[in-house]
Amino acid sequence: MAEARGERVVVIAGPEAGHAIPAMELCRRLAAAGARPVLMTGERWAGSARAESVEFAHLRGLAPDADDDDADEGTKLHSRAARMAALIVDDVRVLRPQLVVADTITVAGGMAAELLGIPWVELIPHPLYIPSRGLPPLGSGLAVGEGVRGRLRDALLRAATRPQLRNGRRQREAARRGIGLPDREPGPDALLVATLPALEPHRPDWPDAAYVVGPLVWDPSEDEAELPPGWGPLVLVAPSTATNSGTPMAEVALRALAPERMGGRPVRVVITTFGAVPEDLPEWARAGRTRQDAALREAAVVVCGAGHGMLAKAVDAGAAVVAVPGGGDQWELACRAERQGIAVTVRPLTEDALTAAVTSILDRREEFSAAVERARSGARRTVDPVEVCLRVARRG
Repeated sequence: MAEARGERVVVIAGPEAGHAIPAMELCRRLAAAGARPVLMTGERWAGSARAESVEFAHLRGLAPDADDDDADEGTKLHSRAARMAALIVDDVRVLRPQLVVADTITVAGGMAAELLGIPWVELIPHPLYIPSRGLPPLGSGLAVGEGVRGRLRDALLRAATRPQLRNGRRQREAARRGIGLPDREPGPDALLVATLPALEPHRPDWPDAAYVVGPLVWDPSEDEAELPPGWGPLVLVAPSTATNSGTPMAEVALRALAPERMGGRPVRVVITTFGAVPEDLPEWARAGRTRQDAALREAAVVVCGAGHGMLAKAVDAGAAVVAVPGGGDQWELACRAERQGIAVTVRPLTEDALTAAVTSILDRREEFSAAVERARSGARRTVDPVEVCLRVARRG
């Protein structure tokens, strides 16, 4: 690991778990290397930062204004970001950083760094979602088209998305002008793509400044999960922190994995959640707002919403995944994981579908284990994110 010389780094991310958690983990690694990181995010993470001996700063401007149009993604991503950048620029200046690291959807962080003339790095807590001339549009879940027809399909799909991309660029340019930045965006000095190489399909136009650094995972809970008694395969159920259409994953899982539905193969179930904890659990199940480490060490299967952080944890622990994709980029991630042979996708979520998916993995454990091990081994091809940050800070 690179050694820091007390470099001051402000890491800015929104309060959503999928973005704040990787930001926290980066801060922990920077601090371990001798840097002085500051985590700037929502107040809900202040206590966690103190517990990790990481300096905390409140990220202002998260609440929408009364006249904001949240139905317009461009407004949310660009106009609000510009307003937030104007609000936080003095907060960042007071911290006197040598580097700003901004989460990929917390665009205000990069804008504030630009306004201050400070080098900045973009933190991408999932695969690189920049459009590519070699991939189908992101979010489609499609594999790269093969042959003439496949390449034509991808080209037509990319063409269909270009008007939206152009509109987004115009919105970004207008927002930048509104706070005194030039239309042309220079972009970050580096991009930290915090994912598994296995989830990153080859693209012919990979940016020179982008580095795959491996997943940045950290568990905010303190108590370890209690494991149910017995010797049956362990299934970890981790309901998504992202929107999942209100589907009660934990309740469906308890019904789907009951012994009478598993065909004589009883399983043990652990449910870890940020939300409500199911009550009146059967003897073969446990649930709580707990750490996932102990359950992951024993898990044969992880049932989750296909959020990037949970996918990465499952692979690192050697467990196959039943992906139940909900909102955001979860469909894209679930499809990529399934193509790698490390996941079975269930959509929509039903008891029958979940029972069948878990049974399929348990029936083919050697096949899934080999695929998961291949995905794990790819993690050795990653770059140290601390080294990238320090190099940019010192160059600036």
